[in-house]
Formats: sequence, C-alpha cells, structure tokens
Amino acid sequence: MRTSNFKRRAFVTALMVLLAVGGTTAHAADLAKPSSQDVAFFESKIRPLLIQHCVDCHGADTQESSLRVDTMSGMLGGGESGAAVIPKDPKHSLLLAAVRYDNEHLKMPPDGKMSDEQIKLLQQWIEMGAPHPDQLGSGSIQPRRAPIDMEEAKRYWAFQPIQPPLVPEAFSQQANPIDSFIAAALDKQGLQPNGPADRRTLIRRATFDLIGLPPTPDEVNAFLADQSPDAFAKVIDRLLASPQYGQRWGRHWLDVVRYADSNGLDENQAFVDAWRYRNYVIDSINADKPFDQFVTEQVAGDLLAKDSTTPSDYDATIATGFLTLGPKVLAEKDVVKMEMDIIDEQIDTLGQAFLGLTIACARCHDHKFDPISTADYYALAGIFKSTQSMQSFKTIAQYNEKVLATDQEKQQKAKLDQAKKEKQDELDKLLKEAKQKHPDSDEAAYPEELRTLLAKLRQEIASIAEQSPELPTAMAVTEGTPENLRIHVRGSHLILGQQVPRGVPLVLQRSEPLSIDDNESGRLQLAQWMVHADNPLTARVAVNRVWRWHFGTGLVPSTDNFGKLGEAPTHPELLDWLAASFVAEGWSLKKLHRQIMLSETYQRSSDTLEANAATDPDNHWYWRANVQRLEAESLRDSLLQVSGKLDTSQGESMLTVDKWKLVFDHTSKDDTSYDTQRRSVYLPVIRNNLYDEFALFDFATADTTQGDRATSTVAPQALFTLNSPLFLDAAENLADRLQQQVPDDDRARIELLYQRTLSRMPEEHEVTRLLTTIDQLEVVLQAQMDQPKAKRQAWTAACQCVLASNEFLYVQ
Repeated sequence: MRTSNFKRRAFVTALMVLLAVGGTTAHAADLAKPSSQDVAFFESKIRPLLIQHCVDCHGADTQESSLRVDTMSGMLGGGESGAAVIPKDPKHSLLLAAVRYDNEHLKMPPDGKMSDEQIKLLQQWIEMGAPHPDQLGSGSIQPRRAPIDMEEAKRYWAFQPIQPPLVPEAFSQQANPIDSFIAAALDKQGLQPNGPADRRTLIRRATFDLIGLPPTPDEVNAFLADQSPDAFAKVIDRLLASPQYGQRWGRHWLDVVRYADSNGLDENQAFVDAWRYRNYVIDSINADKPFDQFVTEQVAGDLLAKDSTTPSDYDATIATGFLTLGPKVLAEKDVVKMEMDIIDEQIDTLGQAFLGLTIACARCHDHKFDPISTADYYALAGIFKSTQSMQSFKTIAQYNEKVLATDQEKQQKAKLDQAKKEKQDELDKLLKEAKQKHPDSDEAAYPEELRTLLAKLRQEIASIAEQSPELPTAMAVTEGTPENLRIHVRGSHLILGQQVPRGVPLVLQRSEPLSIDDNESGRLQLAQWMVHADNPLTARVAVNRVWRWHFGTGLVPSTDNFGKLGEAPTHPELLDWLAASFVAEGWSLKKLHRQIMLSETYQRSSDTLEANAATDPDNHWYWRANVQRLEAESLRDSLLQVSGKLDTSQGESMLTVDKWKLVFDHTSKDDTSYDTQRRSVYLPVIRNNLYDEFALFDFATADTTQGDRATSTVAPQALFTLNSPLFLDAAENLADRLQQQVPDDDRARIELLYQRTLSRMPEEHEVTRLLTTIDQLEVVLQAQMDQPKAKRQAWTAACQCVLASNEFLYVQ
C-alpha cells in the first residue's frame, strides 16, 4: 500500500541528504554558444524562411524600418520598432508578432501570411534561444560567398580518404592501440592519466554501457572472484551475447533515425506498424549484422529482398521503414510541396545519420558553409522523388506500406476474400428480396426456411473471415516512377531551374558519377556508395557514435555534423584508426565495443586530479572516465530490475489506435498506455506528447537525428524521485523483495539493498545511520498504522532514498 504521508516524504528528503550516497551533479549548459545541431536547425528550417519572406526588404541591400534579418546582430538590434528577436522569449519577439499578424499595423510579410507550420518553426527557433551561426564566436568560420572550389573543398579533413595511421612509435608498447593514441595526446598536453577503476565500478560501468541495467550481486561477485587475466573480457563477451544488448544499443540507433510511433505535426497519425522497424533494429544489433549491410538495408532493403519468402527478406523490407518514420505535414494542401517536404526530411535524416552532413541546408541555396550545392541536393532529391514513400499525397496522406506475405499467402487471402464477398453479396440479395416481400415484418417474422438460409450464410461468412485474417504489414518504401529533378529556385517548386541527374554530392563523388538506369530510383546505388571504401564518412561517423555512447562525448563532439559548423576531431589519428579497423573487421559493432572497452582508457577511474582539471577540466584528452547520468530509459529499466519487476521479453505494438487513425483526436486527448513492465525501448514514442518520465530526463526529440543527448539538472527531477508512481512502486517492491529474501536480519537486508542498487557493500557508518533512521520513522508511522505496515513503509522510504541517490542515478 502506497502512502503519501507528509512525514514519510520529509523523512525521505532528509535521509537523502543524510546518506549522501556518492555521485555528482551536471553542470549548467552554456547558452551563449549554440550547438552545431541547433545551428543546423537554423540553416535548414529558419534561414530559408527568412530568405523567402523577409530578406528582400530587410537584407543587406534594403533595410525597411531600419531592420535587417540577414544577420543575428540585425535581429537583436532591431529596427524602428525595437528588437525583432529576443532569444527564449517568443512573447516579446516582434518578428513572431509580425508573422502572426497579431497587430493591425505590424503584418509581415505584407503580401500574405506565412503558413501555421512556418510560424511554429520560428516560434520553436526563438524558444531554443534563436541559435545562429553568428553566435559561434570569433573562431567560427565565415559563410562561403564565392563558388565552390572543389579541389580546395576535398582537402577538408572529413572528406579525406581514411588512411590507417601508424600507432605512435613512442607508445607502441601499449597492448591496445587506442591507449597508444590517447597516451601520445596526453603526453603532448602534459597530462597524467588516472589509474584503473576498482572492479565493482568497472563491472557496473560496463553493464550499464552494454545492456543499460545494473549488474546483479551474483554477477559482481563472480567477477570479483575471477582473477584470470581475461576476467573483464569474459564480462564483455557475456554482455554482448545478451539479448538485452540489442535492446540497449538499438535505442541509441533509434535516436539517430528519429524513431517514433506517431507522426506528430498537424495530423498525429498513429504509426501502428513502426514497431516492426524498431524490432528489426534490435534484432540486427543483437545478431551483430555487419554495419554496412545494416545501412544498405535501411536505404534499399526492398531492392535486396528478391522474392519475400523468408524472414530475412521481410527484414530487409522492414528496414526501409527508416525512410517513412519521419514527421510529415499530412494535411498540406499543396501536394507537390508535401512531397518535397517529405523528401527534404529524408535527405536531412540520411545525411546526418550516416554521413554526418547537413545536406538539407542546400535545399534553397548552396550550403552556406559546406561544399554542397543546390545541384547536389536535387541530385539526391531525385533519388527519393523516384521512390514511393507515400500511398498518395491526398489529405490525410498515408505512408506507404508493404504486405509481409508470400505470393501463395496473398493468393490464398485473395481467394478467401473473394469467397467472403460472394457470400456477402448473396446474403445482401436475399435480405433485399425478403424486405420487398415482407415490408412490414422484421427478420424474426420471415419464413423459417429463409431464416435458416440467412443464418447459414452468416455462419459461412464468419467462418471464411476467421480463415482470412489481415495479413501483416510494415512501413516501407518501394520503387516509384524514376525521374530527375530540376533545381527548385529558393526551394520553391513553382520556380524551376536546370535539371540535375540523380547522384551524390560532388565533393564526395568517386571518379565517376553513380550509374543509375532510367528504370530505377538509384537508392541501391546510393546505399552501396555510402558503404564503399572510397566514402570516408560512413565508417568515421559510425565509430564516433559508438565512442560517444561509451565515453559521453565523441572524438568529434558534434556527432551528427562533420561539416564546418561541426567540431574538429580531438584525436583525428585515433578516429581514422578506429574507422579503418572497423571496416577491416567486417563492420562488426561487437568487435568495436570489445576493442574500446578492453582499453586502459575506458577502464580508468573517474577521480579528479587537480593538476589535470586545471589544464583540461572538460576531459577532452580522456585522462579520466566521465561520470554519466543514467538516461531516461536506463533509469526506468533499472528501477524495475532492482525491484524484481522487469520483463525483458520482446514487445510489439502498445498502440490501441486503429491504422490510419490519429493518436490525438479533436479533443487533443492522448489515450496511449505505458502500462507495461517491459523495457523502455518498447514504450510508445508519441510525437508532441512524450511519456512524462522520458520528457523529464532528457529523452531525445523524435523529430530529427539525435546522436547526442544533453543532461539537465532541474528541480522537477528531484520531485519526480520523491512523488512519482515509478519511484514509489519500485521502492515498495524492492522493500518487499528484501523482506522476502532476508526476513530476520536487518543488517544483512541493508547489505543486500546496497548490492542490488549500487553494486557495492555499505560502509559501517551507512548501515548504522540507516538502521537508526528506519527505526525512528517506524515509531512515527505507528501513530497512523499498525506495526507491520509501519515497518514496511519505513523500509520503503529507505529504499526510495537509495534509489533517488546520485550514486544510483550516475555511473562512475
């Protein structure tokens, strides 16, 4: 029984302070400098709006009302009416008021109001803090003005071929080449690396890293008892073989591909089949599917599935759900614009997810910073224009789907459906004739022979329907009508320029353009080009993502942007060595994990050395391990596991909405249920209305590629640990579990509590302090309830305190 008694909550708060169970807190974000992802949002979503609607009258040549909107200083300084933009304050930003037509005397653009979608984008941008390239500081690069110099462009580090570098000679004695590269950088910076983490810390770190859950006491004890040289390697291999590895690392990839179970935007249509793509990702990662195959299937899997007669063929088709999962404006009246917006979203996601490039910024104009032209953009757009992603573009548009059945199954289904139709037609005909003969009678008054025949027909229809269930379907693409596109001047399909053959950005093109026949889209060639040895980006981006998910920051900190607005690699030689090794080892993610985790760099302690911290406070050079807070999913899953309630089996769809129906109706009520004890990766992701715990603990937005997650520290998180059913139920279940396992020994029960939650034994003072405070609370609670209940609630409060502690919430 749960209690919300004020005294218990006060006790939990006080005890959390009293116990002070280790851990750390996150630093506040630096709001002055926008992230590369935020700037990419401006480049792809906001700059095109300003160019289309504002710059002609408020740009470099003309400044009506003394206002410029082509620079950040111009918007902040404003014109005659004041500042056009106040970051994070849409209410007082005149730009937003003008485009909303809020004031009779301030309506911009004057020739017609922007669409609701465009206004929402401007509002979102201002709420984000109005990120803009001008804010990147004096060290930032300037927008490119001259035509692209392709020879100069190809010299940029990210476009250079991957050349496996030599391991630094002075440090080549290191057992793991990763440590040699890191040691060389540390030596150059004059930094001394930390020693190894203790074994309890190490197994907790590794277990959370690979499966997103804490180790069990038995697993910890087995590792402590194994003194063999390969003890930690055996732990890694055990974790990589666990089905929960795919559930953990599949979720990472779902962030990258903006996975969701609904459309969001104007019509929040349920994606009732999205779970098939999600499970494809989890299964592929568990099977250690080569990453080049994983990439190819997601872009062109339908072209690899020859006859769709085996589960692997279905998988390849399901994989193309990657291209259909994005948010779309499904009620856009201009169907050509709708199609081009969908294509733009596909290019944006593909570019960032696989190549680390913001290609979509070139939709309206040549990329301002990277050597990607509008011609490059429309060369890619032609490939996706030649691909069928939607069944049609009529309101409300519906995504394309593929029936997952063999030809024989489809024929059998069609045969049964035809038989059912014939029986239904016969029934309808009899009923019509009967109504004509007996106009004043209901069916119960019909002649017995007729009633018997009608009943027989209905029974036959029901029997056929039972034999002919709906065939399973998946969100998937297929080949469309192949065509090249003309450049859309300023991104508008109403103003067309020269035609561009389908292909890839010129700066990344091999010696010859892609060879695409007139009767094919070019998706297969695109996929094969992305994983070709001559393409330096795909492998670099992939290994950088894995490094980031292990260490908390990438070797290239801007994980989704390897362009000039991104950040340069801190260890370029190590990045290329990892990328080359990744390809040489068959694109195996599991081998990459093993290589990284067996390094001394990964196994270092997170202790702070003052001398190092003074020189490298942000640990750019990896002299220590980074302390990381549990992500939203790991937090929920860990609470369920330690309380004995976690269901690790694979889930399907939890949506109760019929296909093509909206998650939100006109009342904006969301009836999505999250009532399951399966892992968080199986919970629905509803665009526009995320699960509360996800939203509170920095879950990735499902609208764009998210290869990185911020970590916020805000008061509602602490309140959540005190009052949410998730924490309260976990604490109660954990207390009951401890009581069952250790019914008569309070000290042993506390020891087990610490082992289950924190993977360590408690210190003597922790045991004494906790026993004393539990006894005190039990006395207080006995004034309100009988002794057994008071004891249970006291132990529940103690469990809740440990679960809410920094040591539980953070991984050292």
